[in-house]
Order: sequence, then structure tokens, then C-alpha cells
Amino acid sequence: MKKFIVLFIALLYTAIAYSQNTFKAIIKDGKTNEPLTGATAVLQGSTKGAAADAGGLLTLTGIHDGKQTIKFSYLGYETRTDTLNFPLSQNQPLLVLLQQADKGEELETVVIGATRSSRTISNIPTRVEVISGEELDEKGNMKPGDIRMLLAESTGIQTQQTSATSGNSSIRIQGLDGKYTQIIRDGFPLYSGFSGGLGLLQIAPLDLKQVEVIKGSSSTLYGGGAIAGLVNLVSKTPTQKRHLDFLLNGTSAAGLDASGFYSQKFNKVGATVYAAYNHSTAYDPSNTGLSAVPRYNRYTLNPKLFFYLGDKTTLITGVNGTIENRIGGDMQYLKENGDAQHSYYELNKTGRYSWQAQLDHQLNNKEKLTFKNSVSYFDRSVDLPGYRFSGKQTSTYSEANYAYNGEKADWVAGLNYLTDHFNEDRNSSFPLRSYDYHTIGGFIQNTWNATDKFILESGLRLDHHNEYGTFVLPRVSGLYKINSHISTRLGVGLGYKAPSVFTEDAERVEFRNVLPVDVSNTKAERSYGASYDLTYRTGLFDDRVSFSINQLFFYTRVDNPIILTPLTNGNLQYLQPRGDLNTKGMETNVKLTYANFKLFVGYTLADVSQHTGNTFSSYPLVSRNRLNNILVYEIEDKLKIGAEAYYFSSQLLNDGTTGRGYWTMGLMTEKIWERFALFINFENLTDTRQTKFGPVYTGSITNPVFRDIYAPLDGFVANGGIKFKL
Repeated sequence: MKKFIVLFIALLYTAIAYSQNTFKAIIKDGKTNEPLTGATAVLQGSTKGAAADAGGLLTLTGIHDGKQTIKFSYLGYETRTDTLNFPLSQNQPLLVLLQQADKGEELETVVIGATRSSRTISNIPTRVEVISGEELDEKGNMKPGDIRMLLAESTGIQTQQTSATSGNSSIRIQGLDGKYTQIIRDGFPLYSGFSGGLGLLQIAPLDLKQVEVIKGSSSTLYGGGAIAGLVNLVSKTPTQKRHLDFLLNGTSAAGLDASGFYSQKFNKVGATVYAAYNHSTAYDPSNTGLSAVPRYNRYTLNPKLFFYLGDKTTLITGVNGTIENRIGGDMQYLKENGDAQHSYYELNKTGRYSWQAQLDHQLNNKEKLTFKNSVSYFDRSVDLPGYRFSGKQTSTYSEANYAYNGEKADWVAGLNYLTDHFNEDRNSSFPLRSYDYHTIGGFIQNTWNATDKFILESGLRLDHHNEYGTFVLPRVSGLYKINSHISTRLGVGLGYKAPSVFTEDAERVEFRNVLPVDVSNTKAERSYGASYDLTYRTGLFDDRVSFSINQLFFYTRVDNPIILTPLTNGNLQYLQPRGDLNTKGMETNVKLTYANFKLFVGYTLADVSQHTGNTFSSYPLVSRNRLNNILVYEIEDKLKIGAEAYYFSSQLLNDGTTGRGYWTMGLMTEKIWERFALFINFENLTDTRQTKFGPVYTGSITNPVFRDIYAPLDGFVANGGIKFKL
């Protein structure tokens, strides 16, 4: 611990070493005067650069005296280059107006893959949250081995741990179960059903370019499953400049992460390769005798090739492979000192393999054809004393779509076909939970610039499911730019979910005694959702402070949700009583930027209730009130320091009791040089642990019955490491 503190103080000390000249600019759209969030400025002849915040403000430091050239750019806009003589005579930020590029020019534009759009994020009616660049990099420092923290620290998103000893987790958006969240990668649905149970723990952020989150129904474009929302993981792509990155991380809980990423584009071929090894030692900070962090070894290899078949045609193909052995349970057993009393364990063995191919052909400057195909295979076994659940899931996804980007309107239309086949191994006489689902669907979406200030997006999807019938899914979103400071969005949409046994409730009991879904007596769950948000951006104190606030209101209703219900014989059966599941609430996000400081404050109110017959009840495992606070101090390309604090209000548990509210706090710092960086992170400084609030299991340690996990189990953990860029 002393070594971590000494390193932390040393990194703080370097903050005084930056150069004498600081440059500030506010980047705006030359026509609408709207701030261009994410616009960049690069000092020519150096590696110094910066990105604009929500108010369009950016800061470059360490600029030498004399004439310097700065290049301003934003995807979809014409590049601007200014030559300035430093030190500058004025202290006020320079106003830089960028002009939108002619659509006929071969310029790269922002592609928000989750909406299948080629528009900038500020011109998309669908509300999309993007985690990219420095923010993605910072979250990767905190948890390099998976993306749980990256998502959990966003407002409205909560990761729900379903196993006390092995750490299995799922994503809850706006209070709804993880089964209602669809996770896709580069537009391919690879993490659902059986393969979704460990998905969050087996995705690392090093090879991700950005993460896109849509809250609320997105089923029009992607079909069933995106009722609560959609998470699209966007992989890095090769550029002419070679990238070779390595990360080595260690934790105070005896964890290790070693990963590398390579990418480069040549004349006709490009390539990206991601490889990683992740390891953890069983860890029990509370001395309960059971692991709070499991022991695991994971190996990942993701190579991808890009073939540039001409000026208008690109073929992308890649494979993904992940192998992991994960075991938690009695610490004596894990240390190979087990006996008749110390014999409890939970062993997960997984093999995740997938293949993807995508062909893009540009017909002309406005029209494009895209063909996609993926095949994924997932093999998992869950072993406990005297019990085994195992099976294999094979899924395929095929799609063909046509996109048109016009002056006033964009169109995208297509067909896709999904298969999902799960084959359970025969391990006992219990009924098998195997199933074979096929879905064919067609979709069309239009984005129309009705006026300079109002953009309308409408879509329609028609799906046919081999077991649950036909679904018509309309969706409408509107964006109104009231002025350069205020914009507002409104969206409504429908969704559906085909029932399966793979839910948080079943995962929590390792699928023991869970009967298969009775297809003949169940219907697909249908949803109706709406959201409204208002964004305000401005400069304060003569534009020295950038301020933005986004206020979101949301509502989603799921009709006739299936419920895992205990039977008198001890089995568990999915039943579908008449009723509905409702989530409503709001999210508030505030961002303040001053000089090198950035402050983020987020609040989430989630009121989730379940109506079954004549009974109304609160939904379990939902924090009604959550507060996110993040303060960042950054000297571009030199130093980052971040402090954060999160509050979770009390949660109703499945056994009828109520868990306690709690705070967690963290501190992260990173010192950056040209080719490498050192980082250190102190997570959960308050050492908040659910075991401090009460026991996490009942019964004996030989046969524990676990309570719901609603708070951290691992307590305070420090991690630190080094990153290389060669």
C-alpha cells in the first residue's frame, strides 16, 4: 500500500511541469453556431492534441513560443488550419467556425453504428450516448479485463451480480432485467441467451473504439431483445499509421491482465489483432470463507482482416475466440485443503468462438449496399457439488441492407435472418431446456431534415418468429434544435422478447430445478416505451466555464412478463400471469469544464413496479436513487487525475428484505509520456462490502444458500500498470 501512495504522490508532483503557453478555442458549426462536441485540434509537428467538450471548448497546453500551426477538424466538416504567434496577445478562447463538408467529397463522417446512420451524433434524432476516446481509455485503466465498470458508471445503467462466488453479472438499463438489454458488437448480435451470462466478464476495452448506448426500445433495427436498450461495442479499425499497444495491469487482489493490440492499413489489405491473458486469484477480504473474487484464467484472440477490393468495395472478416476456466467457492477447497465440510465450489468452463464477415459496396456517393454474416458457438458448463448444467449454443446472423444518404433525407432498408439453437447436455433425468429459434425480419428507416431545426426519424420492422408468431414494430423519434444552446428529443417505440430459460433469476440458482419454458402456454413479452430529453449548453463567466445539462424522462411497460415461480415439488417454472412490468423515472447529467478540470454529475431516479393479477409490488434489485460524481484534472498528453463517488439507495431483495444504501469512492491517476504511460487506480476507497451489512448466505458453508448480491463483495482494491504505444 505504501508503494502505491508513493507512486501516486510522484505522479501528482509532475503536474507542475507543463509548458508556458496554453491555447483555448471554442469550436462551433459555422452555420448553426452549435458547439461541436468532440471536434479536435492538433498542433502540427507534434503529438499534442485535444478534443472539444460539450460546449465546444478545448485546451492545448505545452505550446512553445513562436509561430505555430494548429489544425482543427471534425468528422463530416471541412478541416481548418490556423497559424498563430505565441505567446498570444489575448487570453479569451478563440472562436473557430467549421463548415460542413460537401456530401460529394470523399470525407469520413461520423458513423453511429447502433442507428445505422452516417450522421454526426448531434444530428441524430435517436438519443445515443457514446463512450469513446479518453473516457474509454480512463475506464480501461480501472478495469482492463472487462467492461463492467465502463457501463456501470453511466447514469441509468446498473450491473447486477448474479453469483456471489464466481462474479457472473448482467446489465440492467433503467431498472429492467438484463435479458431485456441487447449487446451487439459491430452490429452483430453475439451476446444473448446462454452466451450472455458471462458476456460482461469476457469483453475487454483495449480494442474498442467506442461504446454506443441507446436506452429504450431499439427493436425496429435489431429485432427482439432490445426492450430496455442496446449496447453496441465498436471495434477499432486500421489506419495508415501503425498502432501497436500493450497493457500490463496488476491488482492488490492478485489479479493480472496482459493484453496487446495491433492495427495497420496497407494498400489493399488492413489488419487488427487483439490478444489477451487475464488471471485472478481467489480472494476473500471479509474472511467469510467464500471467495468474493473467483480464480480464473482467460485467453482471448481476435484477429480481423480488411480487404480493400477497390475504391468502392471493402470486405471485413474476422474470428473471435475466448477460453476461460472460472472457479469460486470455499477458500479451503480452492486452496486444495478441502474436506467433507469445506467442499463447496462453483466451476464455470466456457469456450466462445465466432466468425464475422461484412461486405460494403458503395454504389455512388449516396448509395451503399451491405451484406453481413456471423456464426457464433458457445460452450459452457456449470459444475457444483453433485450438480452439472452444460450445453452448447449455436447462433447465426445474416443481413442485407441498402442505405441512401440524400441532401434532405436518409434511408436504410434491409432483411435479416437470425437463428438461435441451444442444445443442453443430458446430465440427469431432469427435462432438457433445449430450444431452436428462427427469426426472419425486414426493416425500413427514414431520417428526414424537415427544416433546419427539426429532424424526424421513423422506422418500421416486421418480424416472424418460428415459435411466437409475427410482430410489427414501429418507432418514431424527433430532434428539435430550438437554438444554438437548446435541443430536445422525443422517441417512442415497441419491442418484444421471445422467452427463454436464460434470465438473471435462473442464473442466480445455476439453473437448478428450472423447468423448460412451456412454449404452448406462453406468449412473447411485448413492450411499449417512450423517452423525452432536453439538452442545454452554454458558456459561463465570459466562456471560461463550459456548462451543459441533459434532462431525460423515460417510461417502458412490458406486458405479461414471464416470472420464474416456485412449485410445490421444489421445481421452478416460468409462468406468465396477467399483468405488466413498469419502469419510469428520469436521468440528469451535468457537465462543467474549467481550464484543465472537468466535473460530471449524474442522477438517476428509477421507479420500477410489477403488476401481477391484483397485486402491485416494487421490483427487486433496483436502486431507486443513484448519484454519480466524477472530477477529472487533465493536462493533455501528460497527466490525468480522476476522483469519483457513487451513491446507491436501498434495494428491495427477492426474499422481501431491504438492502442498505451505500457509497463507493475511487481515485485514479495516469502519467503519460510519448511512448508509454503509468497508471494507478484505488477502487472502493470506502471499502464498502455487503458482508459488512450482514451475511451473504444462509445455511452451512458446505451447502450455502446465497442472498441477492446488491453491493460490492471485494471491497477496496488497488490496481496499477503500464501501457506502451510502439
